[in-house]
Amino acid sequence: MPHDQITQPGLVPATALAARNDHRVRNESDAYRRARQALLAEEIELRRQIERVAALRRDLPPGGIVDRDYRFDGELGPVDFAGLFGDKQTLVVYSYMYGPQRKRPCPMCTSLMSAWDGEAQDVEQRVALAMIARSPIERLWAFKQERGWKGLKLYSDISGDYTRDYVDPADGDSPGLNVFTRRDGTIRHFWAGEMGFETADPGQDPRGAPDLMPLWNILDMTPEGRGTDWYPSLEYR
Repeated sequence: MPHDQITQPGLVPATALAARNDHRVRNESDAYRRARQALLAEEIELRRQIERVAALRRDLPPGGIVDRDYRFDGELGPVDFAGLFGDKQTLVVYSYMYGPQRKRPCPMCTSLMSAWDGEAQDVEQRVALAMIARSPIERLWAFKQERGWKGLKLYSDISGDYTRDYVDPADGDSPGLNVFTRRDGTIRHFWAGEMGFETADPGQDPRGAPDLMPLWNILDMTPEGRGTDWYPSLEYR
């Protein structure tokens, strides 16, 4: 469907907004400008679609009550699930792939967390943020020191109870993103990333929308794009 046909009521059509753009790049051709203006209209519509999806997410009905007392080992000692919230009413939990069977953490998870580390203090002005893995806290802490992470708070799900209930029932070494709320003393699940291999489009790796990784967002703005044969590594020689 053309973007002008799905514009929200009361908004100026994306093509009309794009027409207001008077930006020009040195030595650009007329063909480039026509194509860039058409792309700009699509970028405007993409921005609007992101806002529509975010509004639908915020309007979800109340999620399931968290009825188990999950326990974790944190960098400062044991903590229960409510303790992950701190003084916040919303908790974002990323479960990353660093189980006891792994010699080293997942490079993709590490890339994501390295980017989030720089934003953690900003994020935690509004919501709590917790990184959970199945390895003992000593392993998680040691890798945090190796990477130089400062802002991320790491927790070990030693029992695996949380992981089995909210990430992988088989307790596999799987990534997961979950959001929980605490309202009037009641903790509920709010939202989880549910886009995986079964929802991936042909020729694409599983990804959410919008993508959680700044790495891919940056590469999407380049002619090389994400590529099909490259992934981040834990180190580059």
